[in-house]
Amino acid sequence: MLTESALIARFEGIRVWRQGDRRAVHKPLLVLLMLGRLFRGEASAQFADVEEELQGLLRQFGPSSAAATRHYPFWHLQTDDGVWVLSGPKALLSRPPGASPSLAEARTLSGAFSEEVLAAFRAHPEWIAVVAQRIVASHFPESLQADALAAVGLEGVETSVVAGAERTRRDPSFRPRVLLAYEYRCCVCRHDLRLAGQIVGLEAAHIRWVQARGPDVEPNGLALCSLHHKLFDLGVFTVLPGDYTLVVSQHVTGSDEVRARLMSFHGAGIVLPQSAGFYPNKNFLDWHHGEVFKKPQRDV
Repeated sequence: MLTESALIARFEGIRVWRQGDRRAVHKPLLVLLMLGRLFRGEASAQFADVEEELQGLLRQFGPSSAAATRHYPFWHLQTDDGVWVLSGPKALLSRPPGASPSLAEARTLSGAFSEEVLAAFRAHPEWIAVVAQRIVASHFPESLQADALAAVGLEGVETSVVAGAERTRRDPSFRPRVLLAYEYRCCVCRHDLRLAGQIVGLEAAHIRWVQARGPDVEPNGLALCSLHHKLFDLGVFTVLPGDYTLVVSQHVTGSDEVRARLMSFHGAGIVLPQSAGFYPNKNFLDWHHGEVFKKPQRDV
C-alpha cells in the first residue's frame, strides 16, 4: 500500500509540458477532474464522457488555445510512472506514447488511476483532498484555487493549509510594497475602501503568477480590488505594455451591471504607480497576455 508521501510524490512527479514561458495545465486539470469523480465514487471514465467537462475546465482555467488539445492529457498522462492507465482498442494502445491520437480516436479510450493509486485513495479517502490541494497550489494563483476545486465537485475541500504554504514561499513584503506603490487603490476602478483605517478588499496581484516563476517585485504586481484581481487571473482582461491600456476579452458578456463594473474601463489606462521604476514590466505583461488572457481582445 502506498504511503501518503509516496502517493503525493507520484502526483508531484507528473510532467507538465513547458516551452519557454508557455504553460500547459491540461494534465493538472484532468487529474483534478478525475479526483472529483473518484470523490463521488466513479473510478474510471471514457474520454467521450468527460470531454465536454474537461474542455470547459481548459477554457476557464487554461490559455486561449488549450481546449483544442483537450484529448492530449488523457493519452499522455500514461507516461507518468504509476499514475494513469488506459484501456481501449489494442491497435491504438500499442502505439508509442509520443504518438498522440486524434480526437476521434481518443473518444474510444477509457482511463483510470493505477490500481496502486486507487487502493491508496480507497483506504484513505481524505487523501483525495490532500492531492487536490497540492495540485491547485502548484498550478493556480490563490484567487482561483477554490474555483478550480469547486469546478470539479470538490468545493468542500479545505484549502487554508495549502494557501498558507503558498504564502510562505512569497516575500511577505510584496503586498504592502505593491499597495504603497499604487497609493492604496485599485489600479482599475480606484477602489480604496477603509474600515477603521484598515484597507478592505484590496489585494496585490502577480502579473506573472508565482506558479509560473513570477517574482515578488513591484513591476510584477498590480494593486487590484478582489473582484478585478479574480477577473485578471481568469484572463477576462489584460493590460497592454507601452501605454498600459486595459482591454477586455471578446468572450465576456453580461448585464448592464457587468458593463458598469468592467466594460467602462475597456480602452482606458490603468492607474500607474507613484514611481516609474514600479510600472508593470513588459515581459510580465506579455506573459499574461499570452498565457492567461482569453484572446481575442475587443476593439479599442
